[in-house]
Amino acid sequence: MTGTRFRWYVYAPLLLVAVLLLFPPVRFRFADAGLRWLYILAVSFVGAFCMTPLCGRVARRFGIIDHPAQRKSHLTATPLLGGGAVFFGFLLAIALNGMCNRPVRGILAGAAILFIVGILDDMKDISATVKLAVQFLAAFLVMHAGVMLHVVPVQFGLAAWGANTILTVLWIIGITNAMNFFDGMDGLAAGLGAMIAFFLGMVAHQTGQPYLGWIAVAMMGSCLGFLPHNLKGNGRASIFLGDAGSTTIGFVLACIAIYGNWAAGNPVVALVSPLLIFWVLIFDMVYITVDRIATGKVVNIRQWLEYVGKDHLHHRLARVVGSNKKSVLFIYLLSGCLGISALVLRHSGPYEALLVVMQAIILVGLISILERYGRNGVAEKNPSAPGALNIPD
Repeated sequence: MTGTRFRWYVYAPLLLVAVLLLFPPVRFRFADAGLRWLYILAVSFVGAFCMTPLCGRVARRFGIIDHPAQRKSHLTATPLLGGGAVFFGFLLAIALNGMCNRPVRGILAGAAILFIVGILDDMKDISATVKLAVQFLAAFLVMHAGVMLHVVPVQFGLAAWGANTILTVLWIIGITNAMNFFDGMDGLAAGLGAMIAFFLGMVAHQTGQPYLGWIAVAMMGSCLGFLPHNLKGNGRASIFLGDAGSTTIGFVLACIAIYGNWAAGNPVVALVSPLLIFWVLIFDMVYITVDRIATGKVVNIRQWLEYVGKDHLHHRLARVVGSNKKSVLFIYLLSGCLGISALVLRHSGPYEALLVVMQAIILVGLISILERYGRNGVAEKNPSAPGALNIPD
């Protein structure tokens, strides 16, 4: 069984740093220097990094282990509960910095519910229907706290409220599940979560929303603190996020995107910026949904919720580029490219924003064509290659 090794010469200095960061004068010194974001990043990173080995030991103690299976890529039993370290680092940074207004409390309440249900799911599988119902509950808690999309103008009255409610629920549940789907390779979900949080924080800085940026930085630091345990240059991950971690990360990031005002006076840019930042997740969700319906793999909502397969973007790319790590790196680069596009939209008009969206569509379209032809070539050269024969043309 893979375990998280405790190296005292690594953790002792970090624990000392963690203790120092807890003192209020240290926090005030960072704030006075205009480096509050750095303090939040340090707290969340150190908190998640130091908590990960403990979470691994707890997972092994209570048998919360992910065992190898045909649909999984790892070959050794690996502890889950890595999401506990991420959530702890995030909560610690939020609590120490007093970032607990009503919307944030709503986000934290929804995330806590998803986290608890995720742990139960990691221990003993919970039906997809129950998990979806819990996600609806978490989404409504967030909306009750005032975090809601306003895509349809309020001038349309009750119809606007209904449409915005539906869009908010679809966005939160869609991104939450999309991030969970991406937790299929070492470092993918945590790394992608850190990148999305980084770009959300950068756009928040551009638009003069420091409070929102600090929340994003807290999530980024937590993901980065967990990442060294989950993505290693040599060898396999020593611990996984688990459903408790991936769904919580996706949920928090989805809520941050709704909470923000991404372009005052320019609704098109305000809509396009988060779409570009989350584009990889959105594209994968849409692609697999259309593909599974078109090929008859799913015929109703229940089957769609319960279907498990290796047809996600990272699986398809891995068969083309030849390894999981290369696939993860490719997705990092793709997400970074689209995130940079979101950063340049600040001074753009509606037409420029639409052109950037078209560029993103063309980019992922080209990648889809290349990976489809590439995997067909793999299948022709090596018919016994994993997944080569069960992928539709």
